[in-house]
Amino acid sequence: MNNKLKGTIWMCVSAFGMALMGATVKFIGSDISTFEKLFFRNLIGVVILLFSIKGQKTSVWGSSNKSRLFIVFRCVAGLTGAVLYFYSINKLYLADSSLLNKLSPFFIAIFASIFLKEKLEKHQILVLIFILFGALLVIKPKFSFEMLPALAGFLSAIFAGGAYTLLRYLRTMEEPSTLVLWFSAFSMFGMIPPMLVQGFVMPNKVQLFYLILTGVFATVGQIGLAYAYKYARASDVSIYQYLSIIFSAIIGFMFWKEIPDIYSFIGGFIIIGAAIFNYKLSKR
Repeated sequence: MNNKLKGTIWMCVSAFGMALMGATVKFIGSDISTFEKLFFRNLIGVVILLFSIKGQKTSVWGSSNKSRLFIVFRCVAGLTGAVLYFYSINKLYLADSSLLNKLSPFFIAIFASIFLKEKLEKHQILVLIFILFGALLVIKPKFSFEMLPALAGFLSAIFAGGAYTLLRYLRTMEEPSTLVLWFSAFSMFGMIPPMLVQGFVMPNKVQLFYLILTGVFATVGQIGLAYAYKYARASDVSIYQYLSIIFSAIIGFMFWKEIPDIYSFIGGFIIIGAAIFNYKLSKR
């Protein structure tokens, strides 16, 4: 099996894991705060990762001071994006929140051109314009607080794009398991203060079950993403992230009978179509 195929498989695993994570977050409901959900998600992730790397020669502390600094930057950006994404999941249709969050590859292209000096092709600029137009159809801007969840989903993509750009920068310095463990541990401890301020709610058995599943699926998604970028170039595998939108739409319809409105459908087709167009030209 060549590295490109490995990267593709890992990205598909990541997309499915992230879609299932979004579903379990929605199943938990709004009785438990976003901060508490993220705390449990990352607590489970830390436990899984510590067991998985036990006995391996993986350095969990990072290889150098420089890499540790950028790992912290990645953790801050990733955690901010995760908070915004979890908030949008509770307020929007699952497919809409997933669609907005999956704008991140296009912000990766922008950030990579600025910070990693990767060339931004002319066709990518045109694609970005279409992407933003599609996002506006999903967000449906209006001067009211009703658009805050959609705006949060859009902002989550920007922060996720920054986090993934740093992940690409760090891929030759650290092992994927180290990067995911740092992010999970940082997010777990980072959620304790706001969780306690907002008020810790003791989950019932059903909620605890879904909180555990959230952590399991999120860890699968993170590990899949890290290994996908380890084995293949982003231009070869990033398109497969959009499978999570399809998975989320199917799950949302199956469990909540969610059917996005016509504007979200059109916006979704524009965004996914632009992603496929960008992918085809990048392959050339």
